[in-house]
Amino acid sequence: MKDWVPQIEGREGPRYLAIAEAIAADIAAGLLVPGDQLPPQRRLAARLGVDFTTVARGYVEAGKRGLIDSTVGRGSFVRKPASLPRAPAPQRLRAADFTMNMPPEPDDPELIARMQDGYAAVARDLMPLLRYQGFGGSPLDKDAASAWLGRRALVPAQERIFITPGAHPALVGIFSLLAKAGDTVLAEAITYPGIRAITAQLELNLAGVEMDADGIVPEALEAAILRHRPKALYLNPTLQNPMTITTPERRRTAICAIARRHGLPIVEDDAYGFIAAYGPPPLAAIAPDICWHIAGLAKCIGAGLRLAYVVVPDTRSGWSFNAAMRAVSVMASPLMAAVATRWIDDGTADTILRFIRSETAARQKIAARFFEPGTYLSDPLSFNIWLPLRNGWSCPAFAAHVRSTGIGVVASDAFTVGGPPPEAVRVGLGGPVSRAQLERGLEFMAHTLEVSPEMAASYF
Repeated sequence: MKDWVPQIEGREGPRYLAIAEAIAADIAAGLLVPGDQLPPQRRLAARLGVDFTTVARGYVEAGKRGLIDSTVGRGSFVRKPASLPRAPAPQRLRAADFTMNMPPEPDDPELIARMQDGYAAVARDLMPLLRYQGFGGSPLDKDAASAWLGRRALVPAQERIFITPGAHPALVGIFSLLAKAGDTVLAEAITYPGIRAITAQLELNLAGVEMDADGIVPEALEAAILRHRPKALYLNPTLQNPMTITTPERRRTAICAIARRHGLPIVEDDAYGFIAAYGPPPLAAIAPDICWHIAGLAKCIGAGLRLAYVVVPDTRSGWSFNAAMRAVSVMASPLMAAVATRWIDDGTADTILRFIRSETAARQKIAARFFEPGTYLSDPLSFNIWLPLRNGWSCPAFAAHVRSTGIGVVASDAFTVGGPPPEAVRVGLGGPVSRAQLERGLEFMAHTLEVSPEMAASYF
């Protein structure tokens, strides 16, 4: 038996989590190795001066994270490393839509193996998960959704939480309730292309609101409300796609006050809210009575889950939303919801999120090596940069010229609501692209912008 005592002093959070973190740290440092038996829980509790329950919860948490195995009568042992994950089938390696804004993909074998272990554990309940179920999610999945939303300072009652098959169907359901054909919806002047497609499908008019470095301008919002008499306001206020803007709390409060004064519902697309570890509170935390909050999992865990957690303004709104979504999609996939719940409960989702933050910051530093400050828009945690063009480059010409880099480049007209689009492109930094490939691609783009299209045609 290993004579091991965790160092828990100075660690943040509850002591049971400090014990789990100490186990993880000592495994990483080689102080604990696979097969080591940890001290009995009561003995360790006495040595640490804590109660037995604290140590027991710490061991349970470590087990959830895949660090140890515990068996009644035998004790707790450091787990053997998971086998390397099987490589994807070759035909799936490039199965990616580069018009989408993708997070970096986990490449750590241990993390991938842990994700696969969670998926395999869910498969043990496969048959019940293949049945039709009521819309909105099971109580177990809603508990996980509530825990996840709590990271964004949202604590809604379960009857206000709905699990939907992604943010897009949720947006369709919400706007079908708030507006009818011919009505107007407001959005940022440069906004997410998906909302343009959805409002067009529903035959709604989409009007853009002037923006500055902090998001939509309150005075412009007030004027747009008086001019258009809109039925809703759509916003993507954190790490906004494509401008990478995060609207500060002061501006959010002003926007909510204007919307409430005019009785205007806000549809908050919080796709990137979990990426910003210390971002401002969601609009739904400031004005829960007028906000429809959509917390998609595509950017913070994985787009293939096709899940979003929706918080409706009140219970009555939930009844209408339930009916609308059942007509659109019947239900979210119980199988995918169970995977998300497993990963949230066992800490895998937090590990994925930490990887995305770290890798995104590293990729933004690569971009900063090739583009001068002030020549592009970015955020240390955004998956893209917004790159204004110069030297006579048009969006179509630039996109065509850099297509061979394999990096997602999308022209500004996809994002523009009304008026002529600026000569700018969104350059994606994530997806199935290595750092080396990204570095080569961004260097090529930077050199391209230094010359005219005519010169580039002869140089490159």
